[in-house]
Amino acid sequence: MKNSLVTRALTLSIACAFASSVQADELRLLTWGGYAPQNVIDMFEKETGHVVKVTNSNNEDMISKLRATGGAGFDLAQPSQDRITSAQQAFNIYQAIDMSRINSDLIIPSMLKSTNENTAIGSDIFAVPHIWGTSGLVVNRKLAADVKDYTDLCNAAYEGKVSYRLKRPTLIGFAFAMGEDPFAAYGDTEKYQAILDKVEQALIACKPNVKTYWSGGDALINLVRSEEVVAAMAWDAGGWKLNRDNADVTFVAPASGALGWIDTFAIPRKSKSLDAAYAWINFVNQPKVAALITEAAGNFTAALGADEFVNDVAKAQYQESFSTQDLENIKWYPPVPAGLEDLEGMALDRIKAAQ
Repeated sequence: MKNSLVTRALTLSIACAFASSVQADELRLLTWGGYAPQNVIDMFEKETGHVVKVTNSNNEDMISKLRATGGAGFDLAQPSQDRITSAQQAFNIYQAIDMSRINSDLIIPSMLKSTNENTAIGSDIFAVPHIWGTSGLVVNRKLAADVKDYTDLCNAAYEGKVSYRLKRPTLIGFAFAMGEDPFAAYGDTEKYQAILDKVEQALIACKPNVKTYWSGGDALINLVRSEEVVAAMAWDAGGWKLNRDNADVTFVAPASGALGWIDTFAIPRKSKSLDAAYAWINFVNQPKVAALITEAAGNFTAALGADEFVNDVAKAQYQESFSTQDLENIKWYPPVPAGLEDLEGMALDRIKAAQ
């Protein structure tokens, strides 16, 4: 009986050790749809021996899940860079990134710098960049060749032929094009309101040029295809979609800078597989692997040189829209202080109501 108990205890001990080992080799990834395609997972598992378990999510759900567990349950998450510091300060759900374990040479420097700055708390950095995209200008170059910046949409020649959304990116984009820096004013409500007032007046004066304020991407695409709209403020992916049908239409990075978002890699505070987490970050930032993710997700990654390995059409569109200077000039969204979106909402309401 005693020997039987000893044997059972030994067996249980071995089983627990094995289970612990398997758990340590498993990467529990909390991410967006398309960011971890199966072909990339298969390559990673074969190369590293780590097993990847994917849970698709979004910003609100990521915060909710990690808040409920105090940062447990997942080993790597992919929140947007402007949603990290507020959640970390409120709920302590992430751990600082050990930058010595990140192969920074694989990452576009301007994007790494932005994420380092926008996810820092004190001397700690809480994320590194991954998937990104921008809003800027979609232009029919045959009919509106001189539209190079947001304010060009208000040129008298384009009366009734432009479109943009009545949303905060339009306020932000016009502010930059008018020589202001709204992000630098985030900490000064009075200064930010003065910028909004200036942009509000410009957008009211611009109303005769607006065919419609678009809300859905498909509606805008149809307006551009029919040439009812010759220039618009819109997303890069929409411009490239139109370009596949009409070479005259494409996405243009505005002279004052496209507005950019970045979905990052952040490590939950109670991650159990740090080796796997860092291995995944470095693996997917290899240019050829990153190109596979671009093909699946439809957006480019922060991996340096990955555009050389995507399909020829996407490569040509990307390189035409973004020079090195354009990439360095992207205005990346920082975290939004409380109360500013209320000010923006009131400005947008007044623009809409103005005659």
